[in-house]
Amino acid sequence: MEQLNQLANDLVTTFTDAFWAWVIIPILAVLSIHFTARLGVVQLRLVPEMFRTLRSKPEIAPDGKRAISSFQAFSISAAARIGTGNVVGVAGAIAIGGPGAVLWMWVAGLFVGATSFVESTLGQLYKVRDRTGYRGGPAYYMQHGLNARWMGVIFAIAITITFGFIFNAVQSNTIANAIANSAEELGYATTGWVTAVVGLLLVAVTALVVFGGVRRIAHVTETLVPFMAVLYLIMGAVVVVLNFDQIPAVFTQIVQSAFGLREFAGATLGTVIIQGVRRGMFSNEAGLGSAPNAGATAAVTHPVKQGLVQTLGVYFDTLIICSMTAFLILSTNPTLGAERGPVLTQEALETGLGGWSLHALTIVLLLLAFSSILGNYYYGTANVAFLTENRSVMTGFKVVFLIATFLGSIGTVQIVWSLADTAMGFMALVNLVSLAPLAGAVGLVLKDYMAQRKQGIDPVFTRDRFPQLRGVQCWDGEQQPAAESAGGSGR
Repeated sequence: MEQLNQLANDLVTTFTDAFWAWVIIPILAVLSIHFTARLGVVQLRLVPEMFRTLRSKPEIAPDGKRAISSFQAFSISAAARIGTGNVVGVAGAIAIGGPGAVLWMWVAGLFVGATSFVESTLGQLYKVRDRTGYRGGPAYYMQHGLNARWMGVIFAIAITITFGFIFNAVQSNTIANAIANSAEELGYATTGWVTAVVGLLLVAVTALVVFGGVRRIAHVTETLVPFMAVLYLIMGAVVVVLNFDQIPAVFTQIVQSAFGLREFAGATLGTVIIQGVRRGMFSNEAGLGSAPNAGATAAVTHPVKQGLVQTLGVYFDTLIICSMTAFLILSTNPTLGAERGPVLTQEALETGLGGWSLHALTIVLLLLAFSSILGNYYYGTANVAFLTENRSVMTGFKVVFLIATFLGSIGTVQIVWSLADTAMGFMALVNLVSLAPLAGAVGLVLKDYMAQRKQGIDPVFTRDRFPQLRGVQCWDGEQQPAAESAGGSGR
């Protein structure tokens, strides 16, 4: 059975590596460069605007309560972004591709920021109303922007399976194994029962949140995300400071390995680039088509605002969280190798801070993975709702989601990680193909945003001024007064 599992994993890994190397990375690179040039390096030029729009307040939803704010939408997407990809994924990229993978992760992060801006702006532009505010994402701009519902259906199914089930199982497995490892370190015998108990508890807590709807998810994630990020950054920063004399050597390692100037752990230049871009995309999700689902929930006065906020999320994830993991690992001079990826971060913390840090990392991983589970759940529900409004189907999704949470906690995930990469690549392909023909719409709304900013006013978008934009469902004049009064503090 073990040999069969290994064979299956090898086949999936071989296919996935080729798929990413010859299809996804070239398309992502070409589109990101195209968007960067066409939109005037928007991902760097408007960084100050990203922070300004993050403070906007939401309007009142149809049910009489406040809709999701720009920051809450940012938190939902960050909850899915900032997960095991930042701790385990980055470690895996370094273990397989060497330190140079970090540089390519940075480079990719800067360029794909433009792609993130495009997809998240489109998510806002083509969102639809629901009882608690709005929902949207790639499936919605494929249907309403491209008039291609068939394409939206394919994407909705792909993201529901990828995030709702596969990624969810990865996150719950991370939580269960981290707690089991801590229990073993404390001297408790864990013959498998710990992961099962953790799985049941995780299902119970997750159920309490997900059955509370998107508002409860938003409230939980806007609390957890800042806390877990700060906790992890503090721990990592302490280790880096203690090994400060290693920083010049770390930069040297990263640059030399990135350009193939030095072989490291058997990595070739192609492997370095692929691992850097692939794990970077797994972590920051730019171009993947997931973040626009969260961004579309925000009640803002202009689509560009949330496009900017979601782009900020890419930088926060890649340039800060992932970089901290990389410096944390490399400053402790680890022994690299593909099989050592999952333990590198743990060993780095133990080396720098002592045995207690293993348990602290367990807490961090628990918060990271749990917040990712909530973000994954929302992505699933937004796309199930696109497929059907049948409440029984939505209830069924919730049940299957919770079952996947439990099964992930007691299972092995070597094959699941490989399947996750394959599913993620397919999702990205469908999304990226849809972005190119819609870039003109993004350029139009960006021009409108900048024109209003030059006049010194808080930008407000209404569809009646742009008859050439077909398929826009919201943004009528009725929402303008409420949105303006609610978002005025963002000036």
